[in-house]
Amino acid sequence: MKLSRMTAYVSSIFLTAAFALTGAGVASAATHAQAAGTDYVALGDSYSSGVGTGTYDSSSGSCKRSPKAYPSLWAASHAPASFAFTACSGATTDDVKANQLAPLNSSTDLVSITIGGNDAGFSDVMTTCVLNSQSTCINRINQARTYADTVLPGKLDSVYDAIRAKAPNAHVVVIGYPHFYKIGGSCFGGLSDTSRAAINGAADELNTVTAKRAADHGYTFASVVPPFTNHEICSSNSWLNSLVWTNIGESYHPTAAGQSGAYLPTFTSAA
Repeated sequence: MKLSRMTAYVSSIFLTAAFALTGAGVASAATHAQAAGTDYVALGDSYSSGVGTGTYDSSSGSCKRSPKAYPSLWAASHAPASFAFTACSGATTDDVKANQLAPLNSSTDLVSITIGGNDAGFSDVMTTCVLNSQSTCINRINQARTYADTVLPGKLDSVYDAIRAKAPNAHVVVIGYPHFYKIGGSCFGGLSDTSRAAINGAADELNTVTAKRAADHGYTFASVVPPFTNHEICSSNSWLNSLVWTNIGESYHPTAAGQSGAYLPTFTSAA
């Protein structure tokens, strides 16, 4: 049950005054109390479901929702009033609209989402780059960038509109994608730095398009590029899986450390 507007207002005055007397400890308590009244829904693709962490809820099937994914971690630490986790591995914008929006309603306070990478074909980009020449890799990256510039904006508008229609009062946090590679890092062999830099550039393109569409809908865009810096593939402490031959689906996704060390604090700050 949510607090009335007057009760919430009085509570905020009390907490503000208490903070002035006791400092950050009360601020933390206030944040937790606020979250405790929150109805939270986590939407999106594999970067939200937690693919790459290696631990999944068996009941989620091929969606591979993980207790180590940032939505689960945030819910565990903030104890929201309700938590619905519908993000799914492989999801596109159309999949979100068709399969993930049922928990949303006028009482939903908070929504998180990562989406767009599958629409732009990033999985095929990585497969193409790993298995083919540099020129073939670059060509496929350029195709993805063209899609991100020309087709994806409309796809994002459609899913963002659908979220707002079902959850008109929600604070929506749209989270981006990391750079995959540290250029000039510790990797030997494999892709050239030219290909790696082009892949990072495509991630930037996707983030730029996503951030613009999010802003135009009044949503908050949160970048994970800064916290992943020096934790990319080819760094000495990567928070991203490289190519995992024994479990291809885990490849190029955040590890448990990437979820807890990058996605979780990024979402927490934006929520």
